[in-house]
Amino acid sequence: MGLGVAIALIVAALIVGAAVSGIICFKQGALHRQRTAEAVIGSAEKEAERITAEAEKNAEYAKKEKLAEANDQIHKQRQDAEKEIKERRSEVSRQERRVNQKEETLDKKINSLERKEESLQSKLKKVDERMAEAEKLKASQLKELERISQFTVDQAKEFLLNSLEGELVHEKAVKIAAYDSQIKEECENRARQYISLAIARCSADQVSESAVSVVPLPNDDMKGRIIGREGRNIRAIETLTGVDLIIDDTPEAITISCFDQVRREIARIALEKLIADGRIHPTRIEEMVDKARREVEHKIKQEGERAVLETNVHGINHELVKLLGRLRYRTSYRQNVLDHSIEVAHLAGMMASELGVDANLARRAGLLHDIGKALSYEIEGSHVQIGVDVCKKYKESPDVIHAIEAHHGDVETRTVVAALVQAADAISAARPGARSENYENYIKRLEKLEEICKSFDGVDNCYAIQAGREVRVMVKPEKLNDERMVIVAREISQKIENEMSYPGQIKVNLIRESRVVDYAK
Repeated sequence: MGLGVAIALIVAALIVGAAVSGIICFKQGALHRQRTAEAVIGSAEKEAERITAEAEKNAEYAKKEKLAEANDQIHKQRQDAEKEIKERRSEVSRQERRVNQKEETLDKKINSLERKEESLQSKLKKVDERMAEAEKLKASQLKELERISQFTVDQAKEFLLNSLEGELVHEKAVKIAAYDSQIKEECENRARQYISLAIARCSADQVSESAVSVVPLPNDDMKGRIIGREGRNIRAIETLTGVDLIIDDTPEAITISCFDQVRREIARIALEKLIADGRIHPTRIEEMVDKARREVEHKIKQEGERAVLETNVHGINHELVKLLGRLRYRTSYRQNVLDHSIEVAHLAGMMASELGVDANLARRAGLLHDIGKALSYEIEGSHVQIGVDVCKKYKESPDVIHAIEAHHGDVETRTVVAALVQAADAISAARPGARSENYENYIKRLEKLEEICKSFDGVDNCYAIQAGREVRVMVKPEKLNDERMVIVAREISQKIENEMSYPGQIKVNLIRESRVVDYAK
C-alpha cells in the first residue's frame, strides 16, 4: 500500500514537473516570437520609409521629365505655327501678284473690246446704209418685174408654189408607184419561192375516194344467204349499219352505198366477217356488226395518233386525236380530209420555217383546221364554226382557234400563222389531182360562174381560171369607173354566194384598162 502511494506521488511529481517545464518553455517561446516580430516590424517600417523616400524622388524626377517634354512640344508647335504662317503669307503674296497681273490683262482686253466695238458700230452703220440701198434697189426691181410679168408679188409667190407643188406631187407619185411595184414584185417572188419549195418538199399522191364499197363474194349463192328468208338478213344489216346494200347482176360482188364512210367501213368489215364465218342470221349479224364497230373505233384512234406523230404535233387532247382519226373516213370532193389536213400541216410548217415564224404552231393549226368536218354530220353549222367550238372546248390556244376561224376567209386574218394555214389549205385543195368531180358538173360550174359575171352591166368579158377558184372580169372603162368597180365586185361576190355551191372560196378579180392610141404621120 505504501509502495503504491509512493509511486503515485512520484508519478504526480513527474507530471507536475513536466507541466511546469512546459509552461516555462511556452513563455520563453512567446517571448522569443514577440522579439522577432518587433524586429520584423522595425525593419518593415524602415523599408517603408525607404520606399516612400525613393518614390518621392522618382516622382520628382518624372515630373521634371514631363515638364521638359511639354516645353519641347510647345516649342515645336510654336515653330510649326510660325512656319505655316510664313507659308500662308507667301501664298497670299503670290495670289496678290496674280490678281494684279489678271487685272492688268483684263484692262488690256477691255480696251481692245472697246476699240473693236467702236469698229463694229461703224461697220454696222455702213451695213445699214447698204441695206437701205439694197431695199430701194429691190423695190425698184420688183416694180420692174411686176411691170414686165404683169404679176404682183403675192401672185408670183402663188404661181411658184403651185408649180413646185405640182412637180413634187408628180415626183412623189412616181416614186410611190416605183416602190409599190418593187415591193409587190419582191413579195410575189418570195411568196412563189416559199410556196414552190413547200410544195416540192411535200409532194404526195392523192387518190380520189368514192362513196361506195364493193365486197367480193366467193360465189353467187352467197347473195341469197345475205338476203336471207324474206330479206330479213339484208334488212338487219342495213338497219344496224345504216347503209344501203346493192345486190344486182354484178357477179360475185355486193356494193355498199353510204356517204358516211364510217358506217360504210363498219358494214364492209361486218360483211367480210360474216362471209368468212358462213353463219348468217340476225343474231350473228348483230354480233359481227358490234365487233366491226369496235375494230373501226380502234382504227380511228390509231389513225389519229399516226397523224399526230407524222406531223410532229404534241400535247393534243385525246378527244381531238379521236376526231382526227374520224377524218380518215371523211372526204371533200373525193379528197380524204385526214390526208388533206396532214398535207396542210406540213405545208404551213415549211412555209413558217422559211419565214421565221413558229413552225410548231403552224403545223398544229394546219392539222386541226378541218377538225369540224368530223362532226359536221352530227352538229348543225359550218365545219369552221364547229371546229372553233370544239377547239375552245378542249383549251386550244387562241392563235390556233383564229387560224381555224379564218382559213376560209370567214374572218380577216390577224396573224401570220392564220395566213399560212389559209394558203396551205388552198394549195392542198386546188393542186392538180387533189380533188375531183364529175367532168360535166365541173364544166357547168365554170359556165355558171362566167354567166353570173356577164349578167352585170358594164362587164365586157370574164374568164374562170384555177379550176374555178378565181374569175377575172374585164370591164368597160367608159361605163365603170374605179369607184363603181368596188361595188360591182361586191355584188358579183354576193350573187355567186347565193346562187352557187363550191368548195373553198372564189376570188373575183375586176380589171379595168384605159388605152389612148394616136399615130404620128
